[in-house]
Amino acid sequence: MSPKTRFFRQLALISYLSLLLWVLLWHFLLGEDEGYSVLFITLMWVVPLLFPLSGILRARPYTHAWANFVLMFYLLHGLTAVYALENERLYAAIEIVLASLAFIGCSFFARLRGRELGLGLKKKQAD
Repeated sequence: MSPKTRFFRQLALISYLSLLLWVLLWHFLLGEDEGYSVLFITLMWVVPLLFPLSGILRARPYTHAWANFVLMFYLLHGLTAVYALENERLYAAIEIVLASLAFIGCSFFARLRGRELGLGLKKKQAD
């Protein structure tokens, strides 16, 4: 693995795990009690981040690529919360930064590692 690929792998891994930890802290300890059950909060905020976790820990390029779809949910939530939740703007800004860093890390790692492994879309042959 090249140093550049290793850098984006570390960026993806650290920011993804940090986002998971941040979501737990924000919604269970720091945020205002909105009357939702622990089960609902867990299903809504924690479970989506657990789906690609195994592949991210194992450095699988394909998992890093599709994890970006999950990360967009948190980026959009953070952007909405910055606008709508005056008391939690700092929390939302942290979520935006972590989701953005994870997105960048996952995108570049998937692309670079995929090239190193010879993975990719096959080009259609001209008739």
